[in-house]
Amino acid sequence: IEKMKVERFVTGIISTNCYLAVNEETRQAVVVDPAACPSYLLSHIKSEGIKIEALLLTHAHFDHIMGIDGFVDEFHVPVYVYEEDADAMTDPKLNQSSVYTGGYTYEGVKSIKEGQILKLAGYDFEVFHTPGHTKGGCCYYVRSEGVLFSGDTLFQNSIGRTDFPGGSMSDLVRAVKEKLMVLPDETLVYPGHMGETTIGHEKTHNPFL
Repeated sequence: IEKMKVERFVTGIISTNCYLAVNEETRQAVVVDPAACPSYLLSHIKSEGIKIEALLLTHAHFDHIMGIDGFVDEFHVPVYVYEEDADAMTDPKLNQSSVYTGGYTYEGVKSIKEGQILKLAGYDFEVFHTPGHTKGGCCYYVRSEGVLFSGDTLFQNSIGRTDFPGGSMSDLVRAVKEKLMVLPDETLVYPGHMGETTIGHEKTHNPFL
């Protein structure tokens, strides 16, 4: 399979990583965590002839979802979120948007669950439920490419905050240890904020583990 090209765009009011995972052979792609939908990103997608197939959400916090409408209006694609975060998509308190903005909701989301495989852009995106940052936090693993989109579950040398409603430090640490640390060391980890890392690096350097 043609190697996946992962492009990172830092957008939104708290510098969220929005990823474009592109199949360079077919020019199909998915967007992970559309924090915002800046015009430069839309023009990049169009000028590169990239075909967006879906939006994948790692969780429902406002800083990962507020660009949904812009992408959906433009590309008419499905939006996926883990089933336990689906209610937060329509509740500005739960998705924290009422705290930081005038409030944001999105109605038409599709729920996914543990172990589900989304076949998109020529790749299999495996869904791992990793609660702790939110109840329905999840990661997307593309085994063939050795790539993990970890959202706010796992960061470089850190893990997500657990002081929001539905958060749990013990759940988060357990999910990271049982579901992520068992992946191959060379797995590339693309988190929701800050720089990328690898599973091997986190095994040895992450103070939370």
